[in-house]
Amino acid sequence: MRILIVEDDRPLGEGIQMGLRQAGWQAEWVADGETARDALASEPFGALVLDLGLPRISGLDVLRELRARGETLPVLILTARDTPEDVVAGLDAGADDYMVKPFNLSELAARLRALLRRSGGRAAPEIAYGRLRLDPAARRVTLAGDPVELSAREFDLLHELLGQAGRVLTKAQIEERLYAWGSELESNAIEVHIHHLRRKLWPELIRTVRGVGYLIPEAPSGAPR
Repeated sequence: MRILIVEDDRPLGEGIQMGLRQAGWQAEWVADGETARDALASEPFGALVLDLGLPRISGLDVLRELRARGETLPVLILTARDTPEDVVAGLDAGADDYMVKPFNLSELAARLRALLRRSGGRAAPEIAYGRLRLDPAARRVTLAGDPVELSAREFDLLHELLGQAGRVLTKAQIEERLYAWGSELESNAIEVHIHHLRRKLWPELIRTVRGVGYLIPEAPSGAPR
């Protein structure tokens, strides 16, 4: 699950990014409204943490443009503006939640989890695939009722593939959705994650489409009974 953080205070933005990554999300941080607008228009994100007092384009304008496009992305405003008028303006512009600085990082993570549980689409419900169950909000995977321990990357990769079962995802698409901008990664990183998932779950779960990418078939095959 990729989270976009928009915060013009560098130490704060980097701190939120680090905290959310430690909580298991793929968090990315940008420092101004124009960069945020471009990212939201071109990249898939699961939620947005948005400051209001941003350079270039205000947070409210970013939010209004997002909602004007019909985007239902969960948005949590995180700002120092704490008057009732500011709160009303943010919620009326389309925010799903509103937090005032200073804040507790654990509460921020909890509120994001709550937003994702309430949101529509693939972020909210549990994904069932035969006897495999993936709970995006709790970041939990079970196979035949038994918990399966996955790394954060393995979980996110499985989530992406299960969420689009029957569709081939290219290596470039997977890297784009799993890794932050500018991240350095080994050339065989995706292959390693695929290998680990096959070993921890079952070999036929993920198919390699040579020269194209990877997919999970629409119907399970070879799964443990």
